[in-house]
Amino acid sequence: VQLQASGGGLVQPGGSLELSCVASGPIFGINTMAWHRQAPGKQRDLVALISSGGNTQYADYVKGRFTISRDNAKKTVYLQMNSLKPEDTAVYYCNADVKSGTSYFAPYHNYWGQGTLVTVSS
Repeated sequence: VQLQASGGGLVQPGGSLELSCVASGPIFGINTMAWHRQAPGKQRDLVALISSGGNTQYADYVKGRFTISRDNAKKTVYLQMNSLKPEDTAVYYCNADVKSGTSYFAPYHNYWGQGTLVTVSS
């Protein structure tokens, strides 16, 4: 199982970006999907998560600006980021709990994508 994140780049303050992360491989099911971020010299923090049923949670510092969504058929999670601030600059990582293989009774394992850099600067 692999998670491939994309969509990062350079954006001016106040701008928008949408990140995508697609899961591939022998996947039976995906439970919670999430985005985390890690700024230089800081720990990796949870930004937002979405359950398999579509329930969402956000870190306080992105509420009202970021929206997490998923397309279960495409095995993809998105992060729409609006009103970006310089302090949003970080490497963004996707994360998912995946049940691999073909068995309903297989356990979920946690997987990470490789990260995509978001730079907010004028």
